[in-house]
This record gives sequence, structure tokens and C-alpha cells, in this order.
Amino acid sequence: MSMDTSKSKYIIRRISQSDNEIVRDIILSVMTDFGCIGDGFSSSDAELHTMYETYSLEGSAFFVIEDIETNQVLGCCGIGPLQGGERSICELKKMYFLPQLRGLGLGQMIIDTCMAAARKYGYQKCYLETLEAMAAANHLYHKNDFVKLTEPLGATGHNGCDAYLIKDL
Repeated sequence: MSMDTSKSKYIIRRISQSDNEIVRDIILSVMTDFGCIGDGFSSSDAELHTMYETYSLEGSAFFVIEDIETNQVLGCCGIGPLQGGERSICELKKMYFLPQLRGLGLGQMIIDTCMAAARKYGYQKCYLETLEAMAAANHLYHKNDFVKLTEPLGATGHNGCDAYLIKDL
């Protein structure tokens, strides 16, 4: 049985208020898979319950990937100001894909979408925090010219992360 892995069956769109619950569930599912639940990880961020509202603020954008055949949201990612950081730096935030969405090239598409939004808002750099254990994501970040930092920037509260990267826009 062959599986359709065509990127054309997916759309990337801005989050809507009705996506809040499914986006929270996707984030918590992926973070659980990687053992990243609790303090120090994005799984405990207050914004998890109000993603649409949080990313409707100036300088922020959040996107979901939807399967247009099933109308299911299967992944997400966004940008917003780096909390406690310089105004010229945004943060790539909450890039999480359910397993069935991984490996299809959609990570590149959503990063391109987020970087376009970051440039539109006038950011000069994009920062992100992740885990070394998320090897596929790290490969994608490095492929997109994110470079490793030796310590975190800003005040995100994500002290459970062990990899910090930045990219010139």
C-alpha cells in the first residue's frame, strides 16, 4: 500500500482561534515523545492555552500545517519577539510535527514561511532553543544557516533546552 507523501495535500496557514486546543495537544504530544514535560520546557508555557491570542500580537505570527483532505492540523511553528532579548531578535518558536508529517519537506516550508514573517516585521536575527536529541530538527536548522551559540539569549525560561542557535535575516 503506497502512502501519498505529496506536499500538495498540505497547506500552511495562520493559526485560528479554533486551532488552540489541537496545537496545544500537538506540542504536548511531541514534547512527551522526547521526555520534555515540565519546568524548563515549552510544554509548561502559559501561552500553550492561548496560542492564537498570543501570536496575534504585533511582531508575532504562528502557522499551522493542515492536511487539506482530512482538515486535520498536524504541525505548527511561529515567530515572536525574544522574551528578555534585543528588539531586533525574534525567536522561532514551537516547531512541532506529529510523526506522520515528518520527513515530507514541510519543515523547510514552514521555516521559510516564518522567516518571511520575521523579515516583514523587521527583525534582523532569529534565535531558537531546542534539544540536541531532536536530531532531524537540528539538521534542518543548520541547513537553514542557524549557527550554534554557547549559551542562551533572552529570558525564555526554557532552561531544559541544551542547544541554542541564531540566524542572520
